[in-house]
Amino acid sequence: MKKYKPVSVPSAAFVFCRVGLAVLVWLSFIFHSETLLVVVFVIFVLSAVLKIKRAPMIWLYSQTINKIFKSKDEILDEHAMSFAHLIGSMMSGLCLVILFFFGQDVGWTAVFILALLKSISACGFCPASKLYTCATNDSCCAFAKNHGK
Repeated sequence: MKKYKPVSVPSAAFVFCRVGLAVLVWLSFIFHSETLLVVVFVIFVLSAVLKIKRAPMIWLYSQTINKIFKSKDEILDEHAMSFAHLIGSMMSGLCLVILFFFGQDVGWTAVFILALLKSISACGFCPASKLYTCATNDSCCAFAKNHGK
């Protein structure tokens, strides 16, 4: 079990990352653009590998808009964010595999589901981060508390 590892990022950059990726997934779905979905996949993979502080969308916002319009910092769990980005990369990668090997109808349905999940994350409730926190924290997950002993 990894311990909580706090990391500070500009709050507005974190919002930009969440909303920006949701918009990219929706645009991919609306325009049936595999290219945009590949961009989403690459952003998720880089975010998982580079960690939240150096994630592409966080870095882009921090090096541009945040230089002019400073936002307060937000403390995040680096491990939970890496896990969330890993789940996002796996889901977007799975959507690409489905699109290329199992047909457009099934593939775009999978992208639609990814867009819905990413929209929930964009609103501030990240299911993957919550899952990570629950799985690594004895006080959160009732099933783990009762059956993990």
